[in-house]
Amino acid sequence: MFEGFETGRFDVGDASVFVRYGGEGPPVVLLHGHPRTSATWHRVAPLLVRQGFTVICPDLRGYGRSTGPAPTADHFGHSKRAAAGDVLAGVRALGHTRFALAGHDRGGAVALRLALDHPEAVSRVALLDCLPLSEHLARVTAEFATQWWHWFFFAQPDIPERVINADPDAWYRGDPDLMGRENHEEWRAATRNPDVVRAMLEDYRAGLTVDRRHEEEDRAAGKLLRCPALVLWSLRDDLEDLYGDPREIWRRWAPDLRGHGIDSGHHVAEEAPEALAASLSEFFATPPA
Repeated sequence: MFEGFETGRFDVGDASVFVRYGGEGPPVVLLHGHPRTSATWHRVAPLLVRQGFTVICPDLRGYGRSTGPAPTADHFGHSKRAAAGDVLAGVRALGHTRFALAGHDRGGAVALRLALDHPEAVSRVALLDCLPLSEHLARVTAEFATQWWHWFFFAQPDIPERVINADPDAWYRGDPDLMGRENHEEWRAATRNPDVVRAMLEDYRAGLTVDRRHEEEDRAAGKLLRCPALVLWSLRDDLEDLYGDPREIWRRWAPDLRGHGIDSGHHVAEEAPEALAASLSEFFATPPA
């Protein structure tokens, strides 16, 4: 995986961020979702390098080989604001002050937070298979609660850790042929680590509390994305089934918006890397209006 890429680790306050990076040209940062690591981009990142980009793939705070603080009652240490700060510090340590950004799933929530909190740093943002967390929670229905029940299970104290760590291989299921064997092995090692499991659960606990509050404060203040945004969603996932065209919701946050569906299941970077890389490279290479 990631032939020609380098790896590094950056200490950023209460966290330590593992990152892969390679290529030459304008910087692009790719943020993975749950329960993946930066290895999920192993098919997309080389394609973007070939298109002339520098590609940076960190493990989010507490995921994979990155570490984070011990959990606290307010969950702030695992908030998207804290994770976004990690990403920004890591990218700056690599010498970049302004970059394009893509986030998938939970990484999309971090990408949104980073673009809102640090608009001077983000030139363009791609949001994959996600909505703002507060928009999900404002639309909770019996169908959502049934299909996405894990959000609320993960929010319970202690019980999820006990259940998942009793047999992580049964809880987290992945196909090495679909994921790629090295990606699968890295992901499997992470999900067998109780510290990583705790951090991933704290990500969801923060989502229902402090992250929701941050987004609602932004909405009340009329804060919007100041950069162009691309929304992509997997046509064989359930985002469109639950909400219709996700662009209609994202327009509340992003005045300069475009997007489309991709023929894929949820883990689009692994299942449809060529289509995803083509959409991202076209968007990131478009000159500003």
